[in-house]
Amino acid sequence: MQAEFNFFHHWYPLSPVEDLDSPRPVPVTLLGIRLVIWKPRDADNYRVFLDQCPHRLAPLSEGRVDDKTGNLMCSYHGWQFDGRGICTHIPQAENPQLVAKNQQNFCVLSLPVRQENDLLWVWPDAKSAELAATTPLPLSPHIDTNKGFVWSSYIRDLEYDWQTLVENVADPSHVPFSHHGVQGNRDKATSIPLNVVQSTINLIEVSISKALPTTITFQPPCLLEYAISIGDTDKKLGLIVYCVPVSPGKSRIVAQFTRNFAKNLHYLIPRWWEHIKIRNLVLDGDMMLLHQQEYLLQQRQESESWKTAYKLPTSADRLVIEFRTWFDKYCHGQLPWSKVGISNPETKINNNRAVMLDRYHQHTQHCSSCRKALKNLQRLQILLLTYVVTSVCGVAVLSDALRMQLGLPVVITALLGLGVYSWLKFWLIPKFYFVDYIHAEK
Repeated sequence: MQAEFNFFHHWYPLSPVEDLDSPRPVPVTLLGIRLVIWKPRDADNYRVFLDQCPHRLAPLSEGRVDDKTGNLMCSYHGWQFDGRGICTHIPQAENPQLVAKNQQNFCVLSLPVRQENDLLWVWPDAKSAELAATTPLPLSPHIDTNKGFVWSSYIRDLEYDWQTLVENVADPSHVPFSHHGVQGNRDKATSIPLNVVQSTINLIEVSISKALPTTITFQPPCLLEYAISIGDTDKKLGLIVYCVPVSPGKSRIVAQFTRNFAKNLHYLIPRWWEHIKIRNLVLDGDMMLLHQQEYLLQQRQESESWKTAYKLPTSADRLVIEFRTWFDKYCHGQLPWSKVGISNPETKINNNRAVMLDRYHQHTQHCSSCRKALKNLQRLQILLLTYVVTSVCGVAVLSDALRMQLGLPVVITALLGLGVYSWLKFWLIPKFYFVDYIHAEK
């Protein structure tokens, strides 16, 4: 009997731990299941609950961590739950024993969680907690300071499905074209012959034997890793991508970029600067292409297989073929949406570029570095504008003699401040919100 892949019996990273806002519950969706991430006061680790209060099904992600008890409080009627999901307080209870006698009936579904490699992991099936305890996390050996590696993390919600995300990351030959001028050069693109090393239900591995020997591994359902060797040296470069299935037509990328060289640059370049200058641009370059590609493939698959809808004549497509074959063989070509009550997983095409490339809601609001940088830059804007206005007003009330002596330097600094303000307003700050990506202009 053919083995079937169970998406619910695996660990998934929800977010880099550094990006979580511990005082505030955070909503997140995984495999169509709405969850809430929160941390009990004075606890070291986060918890992940089903995002439903058992009272009237209000979202707990709209709640708060109570100042006195440190428990999660539902903002609808004030019910409280401890770190295990047990109800500890019902304000409306006439008899205090009501809570104690019905704890099992009033509890919130709590999922197994772990914190490793700077990521928060969740096991989406509470009924198989024992299996979760014995199942290893899909960790990369390159996220290890003891081996001399440094890394940075990145997260973004995407407007296309999990299978499209995996297929795209598994395709290195698109980089010189989709990311021309960012991570590649279309004029220098060459063939990338891929050699399949192994392909099983739990692992697909291919190798690239070129100037930069590379091993690409896909460990279902989420880990897709590039391990790159720099020439004959001991220098290693890694791209670790976790492809997280969110809902039909939606996915999340949790990525870690690792290396064991040029480590000083890692500490000198702010994380948020790397995000707005490189990471967001890379995802922007794919977004419109993949969203529309996914829609067209869905339309074609109503009458034919991807094997005829796609034309895949070169070895550069070997990993895409292996993934699609794996998906058909072990998953019947579909994600388990029906198991969570989603009956119509078909997505619709969206040509609204402001929505599709919405950096703020897809990334900035989830990233602690970008949130903090944006807040500080907006404060700097206010300070600069205040300085410009007060400087001009101050010079205006000076006497003629003082105006020539002191006014000119003040006006010059005010103009410089106005220039910096304009640069922030029209160039830098918009990069946290939306930047249109037109391939024809690249």
